[in-house]
Amino acid sequence: MILAIDIGNTNIVFGVFEDKKLLANWRLSTDRNRTPDEYGVVLKELFSLSNINMQAIEGVMMSSVVPPVNALLESMVKRYFKLNPLIVGPGIKTGISIKTDNPREVGADRIVNAVAAYYLYGGPLIIVDFGTATTFCCVTAKGEYLGGAIAPGIGISTEALFARAAKLPRVELIKPPSVIGKNTINAMQSGIIYGFAGQVEMLVKKIKQEMGANAQVIATGGLAETIARETSVIDKIVPSLTLTGLQIIYERNQGQTSAGGQHPCK
Repeated sequence: MILAIDIGNTNIVFGVFEDKKLLANWRLSTDRNRTPDEYGVVLKELFSLSNINMQAIEGVMMSSVVPPVNALLESMVKRYFKLNPLIVGPGIKTGISIKTDNPREVGADRIVNAVAAYYLYGGPLIIVDFGTATTFCCVTAKGEYLGGAIAPGIGISTEALFARAAKLPRVELIKPPSVIGKNTINAMQSGIIYGFAGQVEMLVKKIKQEMGANAQVIATGGLAETIARETSVIDKIVPSLTLTGLQIIYERNQGQTSAGGQHPCK
């Protein structure tokens, strides 16, 4: 069994794979103040609740966009799984050719998503990830990562609205009865849901003009399904895209022994 760990700015997502099948996945808030033991104890409980034996984990694959948390999770993995995690970064085989101006600037999560989407669907692709930021990533038919667009995420955008406007309440992010809101809550829901759907449609339209109209649009992230219901430009929704990408990259790097080698700790 393989443990995949995706460290994001808002959440850390864990997934357990057996024979390339995702058995279970869990989401914890990203907290730089947690200790390795705190992460380990929580994860141990989650494994137990899912009836999965932690000792059956043979390798760990990590991606991260929060460097300060890396050491915490590395230490946790070594202590609780007796393994060294393999970490997405320089020297790791992905099967994706990065064609941006500075490949080192591209977030690990975006590369991992591109690996999974290209493996599952081929190219050309536009991958929309509704995370802390809403990212649009472009992959050619040859598996070349071209770059994309980064917009403020739905969560942080709405939080900024709540924080800066004293009379605006927090609202549930669901489709309102009508586009024209008859009250403050419905008006906010309309602006958020339809506003972000419109953002996706415009960016996808512009990207397709540059890439070609036959590019498939794959969506992932917590709010992907909510936005996808309000637009026709999203072809497929794959909630576990990042975890799948980590599993694929792990398989492509069997035998690696660099800083993230997956072999048991000495």
